[in-house]
Amino acid sequence: MLLRLLRLVLVFTLVISASPSFEAMAQALGQGSIGLITDQQKVIQGLTAKTDDLEKKIQQDGEDDASLVDIRLQLEDLSRAALTSALVFRSRLTEINNRIEVLGPPPAAGQPQEPDIVTGERQALASEKAEINAVVASAQNLSIRISGLIDKIGNMRSALFRNLLTKRYVLSDALSPQVFSDAQEEYANFYKAVSSWLSFAFKFKFQPILAATFVALGLALVLLVGGRRLFGRVFEADPANEDPSYLSRLSVAFWSTLLPTLAVGAFLGSTIFFFNYYNVLRGDIGLFLNALATAIGVIFCVNRLTNAALEPRLPNWRLIPVETGPARWLVRLSTAMAVVISVNTFLSVVNDKMGSPLSLTIARSFVATIVVGIILILMAMLRPFRARDGSWRPWPAWLRYLALALGLFTIIAALLGYIGLALFVSLQVVVTGTVLITAYIGFLSAQAIGEEGAFANTTVGRWLSTHSSYEDTALDQLGLVVSVAINLLIVLVFLPLILLMWGFQPGDIQAWAYKLATGINIGSVTISVTGILSGIVVFVIGYFLTRWFQGWLDGSVMARGKVDTGVRNSIRLAVGYAGVALAGLVGISAAGIDLSSLALVAGALSLGIGFGLQNVVSNFVSGLILLAERPFKVGDWIVAGDVSGTVKKISVRATEIETFQRQSVILPNSNLINNAVGNWTHRNKLGRVEIRVGVAYGSDVKQVHAILLEIARSHPMVLKNPEPFVLFSNFGAAALEFEIRVFLADIMNGSVVQNDIRFAVLEKFTDQHIEIPSTPRAVVEVNKPKAWPTDDDKIEADFVEQEQAKVEAAAEAKRAAKSGRKPRKPDPG
Repeated sequence: MLLRLLRLVLVFTLVISASPSFEAMAQALGQGSIGLITDQQKVIQGLTAKTDDLEKKIQQDGEDDASLVDIRLQLEDLSRAALTSALVFRSRLTEINNRIEVLGPPPAAGQPQEPDIVTGERQALASEKAEINAVVASAQNLSIRISGLIDKIGNMRSALFRNLLTKRYVLSDALSPQVFSDAQEEYANFYKAVSSWLSFAFKFKFQPILAATFVALGLALVLLVGGRRLFGRVFEADPANEDPSYLSRLSVAFWSTLLPTLAVGAFLGSTIFFFNYYNVLRGDIGLFLNALATAIGVIFCVNRLTNAALEPRLPNWRLIPVETGPARWLVRLSTAMAVVISVNTFLSVVNDKMGSPLSLTIARSFVATIVVGIILILMAMLRPFRARDGSWRPWPAWLRYLALALGLFTIIAALLGYIGLALFVSLQVVVTGTVLITAYIGFLSAQAIGEEGAFANTTVGRWLSTHSSYEDTALDQLGLVVSVAINLLIVLVFLPLILLMWGFQPGDIQAWAYKLATGINIGSVTISVTGILSGIVVFVIGYFLTRWFQGWLDGSVMARGKVDTGVRNSIRLAVGYAGVALAGLVGISAAGIDLSSLALVAGALSLGIGFGLQNVVSNFVSGLILLAERPFKVGDWIVAGDVSGTVKKISVRATEIETFQRQSVILPNSNLINNAVGNWTHRNKLGRVEIRVGVAYGSDVKQVHAILLEIARSHPMVLKNPEPFVLFSNFGAAALEFEIRVFLADIMNGSVVQNDIRFAVLEKFTDQHIEIPSTPRAVVEVNKPKAWPTDDDKIEADFVEQEQAKVEAAAEAKRAAKSGRKPRKPDPG
C-alpha cells in the first residue's frame, strides 16, 4: 500500500511539472506510430496482391517445372518481406510494454482514482498496441499462407517428376511412316528459322557477332594457354616419363579434363552472353544456341575424361590398366554415347520450341535410349585386360553385370513404352557418370596430395622448396591445406551439376544456398554458414589485433618506460588472455549465437569442474595469483623442491623452469602456490655464498683464518660491504672446519666465485705447507682364484729362479754376519 501511494505521488509530481511536454511527446510518438502502421498496412496489402497473382500463376503453369521453381523463389521473397514488415514494430512494441509496466495496472475498486492523463495514456497505448498486433498478425498470416503455397509447389513438382518417369507412351504411332514426314517438315522449319536469323545477323549484326566471338575466344585462350604455361607439368602427361607416380597420373587426369572443359565452357558461355548483350539473339535462336552449347560441352567433357583416364597413346599414364586396343574402343563408345544423349537433348529443345508432334518426340527419345542401351551392353561385353598367358579377361563381375543391367533396363523400358524413364536413366549414365568419375578422380588426387611428404614431390612443391624458405614440415602442412581446398572446389563445382542432372532446377540450388547462408533451423538452434564465417573472421581479426597491441605495448610503451621484465611479462599475458577472450565473445555474437544459451553449457562445465577439473581450475587460479602477486618473475632463480633453475615462462596453467643443465621443467602453478618456493633474486640479485674448507689438526688456525680472509677480500666480485667473513665452524672428525662467507652483487655468479676461491685456497695452502686432510678409506682386498697353469715348463723355470734367489739371499746373510754389520732400516715416513 505504501509503495502504491509513493508511485501516485511520483505520477502527480511528473504531471504537474511536465504535463505540456509529456503530452506533446506522447502525441508525437502516437502520430509517428500511426504513420508506421499505415505504411506497413500498405506494404502487406501489396504483398497480398502479389501472392494472389502468383497463386493464379501456379494453376496456369502447373505443368512447367522451371516456372514452378521461379514462382517458388518469388514466394520466398514475399515471405521474407512479410516477416520484415512484422519485425519493424519490434522496438515500438518494446517501448509500449515498458511504458505500460511503468504506469502499472489501473486501480481496483475502492482504490484512489488515478489522474485522467494517466488513464488516457494507458488507453492510447493499449489501442496503439492492438493496432500494431493486428498488422503483425496480418503479416504472420500472409507468411503462413505463402508457406502453404511453397509446400503445394513442392508436391506439384514431385507429381510432375513421378509422371515423367512412370508415364507410358504408345509406340505404334511413334514408329509409323508418318514420323519420317514429320521429321522432314521439322527439319525444314528449323532450317528456315536458323537461316533467316543468320541472314539478319550477318547483314545487321556482323560486327557485334565478330567482336563477341573474338572476346570469348580470347577469354578461353587466356584460361587454357595461361593455365598450361603456369602448370603445364600438372596438366599434361610427359611422354618421356616411363614410370609416373600415382599422384602424377591422378593430377594429370583430373586437371587435363577440368581445365580444357572450363576453357570450352568459358568460350561458349561468354559467346552467348555477348550475343545477348548486343541483342544478336532472338528468343528461339537463344534457346537453340544454349542447348547446342550444352551439348558441345558435354561431348567435349566426356571425350576429355575418357582420354585422360585411359590414355590410348601413353600406356604408362593410364589410371585403369587396360590394353591399348580396348582403351581406344572405350573412348569411342563413351564419346558416341555422349553424342547420342547430347543430340537428343538438343533436338528436344528444338521440338519443344517448334511445336513438333508428340510422335516425333517419342520416336527421337526411343531411338536415343535404344542406342545408349546397346552401347552399354557393348562396353560390358568388352574384354579389356590381358592375362599372363595371353588370354583376354573381361571386366570385374560387379562392373560387367552393372553395365549389362543398365543397358538391358534402358532397352526394355523403351520397348515397353516408358520413354521418360529410359531417357532419364540414359542421361544419368552419361552425364552423372562423367561428373562422378571426374569428381572421384579429384578426390583421389586431393587424398594423394594430403599424404605425408606427397606435396613436396609435386611440381608446385618442388618449386616452393627451391624458391622459398619452406621446410618439409611447412610443405606437408601446405599439402593438407591444398587437399582441403581441392575437396571444397570439387564439392562446390560438381554437386550443383549432379543436382541439375537429377531434375533439380537452378532456382532450387539458389534457394538452398540462401537457406544455408542465412540459417538452417534445427529445433531451436539456427545454423548459418554466413554467420559462422563472420564469427570466424571477427575472431581472427580480434586475435591479430590483440597480438599487435601486445607487441606495441611491450616493445614501445613498456620498453621505453624501463618497466621490469617480469612486470612486462605479466601485463603482456594479461592483455593477451583478455583480448582473446573478448575476441571470442565478439566472434560468437557475430556468428549469431545467443550468449544466454550458453548458460546450460556453463552449468555443465561447472559440474564437470566439480568432478574432474579441480586440478585444471586450481592451476588456472594459481596462475592468475602468480601473475598478480608476482612472487617470482621471468629470469629469477628459484628453488621449488628438488627443482632449481631460472624461470623462463609463466602461463595460467604452468610455469616453465630451465635448470642449469638446460633441462626444461614444467611445474603446475598449484605446486608453486601451495608449497614453499625459494627465490634467490626476488628483491635483488644480492646474495651470499659459502665455501667450506678443512685443514689438518696441528695447523696454525690463525694463519689459516688470515689466509682465507685475504683470499676472500682479494676476489674482484666479492663485495666490500657487507665484508667477507671467515668462520671457524667446527672441530671435525678428521679436520678443523672453516667456512668462507662472501656477498656478491649478482648471486648468479656464485659458482664462478666459489670455483675461483677454491683454486686460490689450494694454491695458498700448498705454498704455506698447510695440509688439507682427506677421509681415510678402507682397502678391500679381493681374493682372486689363481688361474689354472697352462705351461708346465714356465712353472718349472719360475720355481728354479725362486730357489736360486733364496740361496743367494742366504749366502749374502752369512757374509754380512761374518763382517759384523747390521742391516739398514727404512727411513721413517
